Amino acid sequence: MTVVAILAWIAGALDIISGTILLFQAGADSVADGLGGTGPLYSAAIGSIVLGLIVVVVAAGLLRGNWVARMIITVLEVLSIIGSLFLAFAYLGAAVGEWLGIAVSLAVVLLLWTHRASAYFNSESRA
Repeated sequence: MTVVAILAWIAGALDIISGTILLFQAGADSVADGLGGTGPLYSAAIGSIVLGLIVVVVAAGLLRGNWVARMIITVLEVLSIIGSLFLAFAYLGAAVGEWLGIAVSLAVVLLLWTHRASAYFNSESRA
């Protein structure tokens, strides 16, 4: 589970970085127009940062085999994938970081739900 926790931290960090970069681009009319205006731009940026911060904090629970952390990380990573897809298409091709974030988030979700991971979380929750 160490690898999954590290990947979750990386995914959270990528969300934080992505949101921060988006905030710095708020003054660019082309970016704001691509996202439907400055309101949606700020919402997406702040949402990405908050999502990333929660993932970074909760990912420590994965190391302890906490099934609640597993569920929270799964939901947040799915939300991150959806948000990153939206931003990747809104950037119209200039979103390499978003595609990287999608790949890492997808890896986290898939690894969290392998047979081996399920056995780890089930054995730890009974202890």
